[in-house]
Amino acid sequence: MFFIALFALALVIWLGLASVGHDFWIHRKYVEKLMKLFEYGRKRVETVEHRVKERQRKLSQMREDSDDEDDDEDGDVFDVFDDKSGKAHPNGDIFENRRHRTMSLSISQEKKEFNIADITEFLRLGIKAIVDDEVTKRFAAEELKTWNLLTRTDKFYHYNSLRLAIIWFYGFLFRYLFLLPIRFSITILGVGWLVLCTGLIALIPNSRLKRWMYYEVSIMNFRVLSRGFSGLITYHNVENRAKPGGICVANHTSPIDVVILHCDNSYALVGQTHGGFLGVLQRALARATHHIWFDRSEMGDRLAVSRRLSEHVADTDKLPILIFPEGTCINNSAVMMFKKGSFEVGGIIYPAAIKYDARFGDPFWNSSKYDYMRYLLMMMTSWAIVCDVWYLPPMVRGDNESAIDFAQRVKAEIARKGGLVDLEIDGALKRSAVKPEWRARQQLNYSRRISTATK
Repeated sequence: MFFIALFALALVIWLGLASVGHDFWIHRKYVEKLMKLFEYGRKRVETVEHRVKERQRKLSQMREDSDDEDDDEDGDVFDVFDDKSGKAHPNGDIFENRRHRTMSLSISQEKKEFNIADITEFLRLGIKAIVDDEVTKRFAAEELKTWNLLTRTDKFYHYNSLRLAIIWFYGFLFRYLFLLPIRFSITILGVGWLVLCTGLIALIPNSRLKRWMYYEVSIMNFRVLSRGFSGLITYHNVENRAKPGGICVANHTSPIDVVILHCDNSYALVGQTHGGFLGVLQRALARATHHIWFDRSEMGDRLAVSRRLSEHVADTDKLPILIFPEGTCINNSAVMMFKKGSFEVGGIIYPAAIKYDARFGDPFWNSSKYDYMRYLLMMMTSWAIVCDVWYLPPMVRGDNESAIDFAQRVKAEIARKGGLVDLEIDGALKRSAVKPEWRARQQLNYSRRISTATK
């Protein structure tokens, strides 16, 4: 009983300090020790891979030596003419047929007629898409250069090294038997405290006092929730933080992006309605201040959202709006097409770039593969969530600039600052097929190339 009371007291003190933004030195030391552990694991993995490659090289050399001996015994069967008799070799017909095909191909090219070779460009693009797909690989967990001793990877090096197996086993026990219970307790306390605080704030009439209380309470609550996944966040250029009457836009990797940004500022949220655990948080937040929730599948909601956004931006007494214009989660290696809706309502745009360090834990939520509770479990059993947030200078739409061009300009700045790949691809491909007009555009380009070649 004494140990339980001591643990509860330590937890309350820890969360109390976290709620006021105290940066614990133990977190920094913890990350430094993990870096050393990962470096040792990297060297061990390289040693194991070197041994495997060396063994494969020796086996390949032995096969080549054996094949060379067989070729010497068989003789050269590809000569067109027999060296002794000077007569044509039976295989000479093969070379003659190849020569005729080459000549006919040259003639067809001179006549500019359609040839089977005309589709080679499509074959090249198809093979390239399979080997290095710039789109679909953005909807899967980011590939790591070195193994981070977690099970959420494609390779398990602990099967090949006894030392790595021991380290992985003790790491597994540490994450599931020590970190998980603590983080789960913090999350339960944080959510309960958030629901209680927002419920009390909802009783206060709309006034400056209510807005100030929500601002302070929301930051405090989200700082507590960030301890539920051992968040270690570094903010850069804080003088560029979003202000009332503006819109903060950021790249989107995970639902915890909201927690990351809320630990430093308070926002009015815009997003799709959810059920379950996320739905509880949405309803609690909606009681205390103005948030905008919508159903992506209903066009009427989308039109109402645009109207409510314009009204919100026009009121400088309300909190700045936080929007993720990609509309879906991307694996933090690229930034995909921004929807133009949030760039049409006017107001100042405050871009923010979020870059996670996936070595300590991959925050990407693949919603088509994991439900939110499974994803939350993976976050709580990661080593930590380490990230950097860059606040970019405010941006405004030019006089002759369209909303699409403005969205692309903001996206390019976020990608550049966060070290992400800038892609002009709609993230909706994660859930739907390619649009017919995109296929028609490729068909038009191909027909133009064919018509040019036949002239």
